[in-house]
Amino acid sequence: MPQLFPRSSNALARVSLLAILLLLAGVAWIGTLLNTSGYVTGEGVVLNQPVPFSHDHHVAGLGIDCRYCHTSVETSSFAGIPPIATCMNCHKEIWTNAELLEPVRAAYREGVPLQWQRVHDLPDFVYFNHSIHVAKGIGCESCHGRVDQMPLMVQEAPLTMAWCLECHRDPARFVRPKEEVFTFGWQPPLPQEVLGPRLVEEYEIQSLTYCSVCHR
Repeated sequence: MPQLFPRSSNALARVSLLAILLLLAGVAWIGTLLNTSGYVTGEGVVLNQPVPFSHDHHVAGLGIDCRYCHTSVETSSFAGIPPIATCMNCHKEIWTNAELLEPVRAAYREGVPLQWQRVHDLPDFVYFNHSIHVAKGIGCESCHGRVDQMPLMVQEAPLTMAWCLECHRDPARFVRPKEEVFTFGWQPPLPQEVLGPRLVEEYEIQSLTYCSVCHR
């Protein structure tokens, strides 16, 4: 019986299988990169806001404490978005005619809140409680980055489950004294590998990694 395929067919088949495997691996790799990119996570993206509010100016420049605007951060799961009245506490007296702040004044006159776009927006199936993190000595900076250096607010961290688990698996790497939770640029007086375990024990911090902690 004559040979139907040339001798090179076996080599061609092997090369084809290898090419398919490499193609599938490449697609998986690109998919992973895309899924962890800022395009998907929102990391580093500047959103259009009704007013270009500068944390750099208000926090670093004026020294306003986080809790002045985010009033419920120590007692609630939600940090709180300040009402227009909070803004107007200052802006009744300063920058009263600034065109940039007209949306704020208009909202105050009309009693209609500004429609801010949420920068740190977790999926609906994720539960996050600000108050417990603050109470356990996790600084604002650990999740939100150097807000005091942001002219416009951006999401600095990916906020993925893998990123959250870095802290939940080893909270000693990130915990700080409770009185320094709202301090940006804080430097530990001792090496973190020394201070962290002490604070974990003192604050009775648990390494919580089971699903129902965040998925409720």
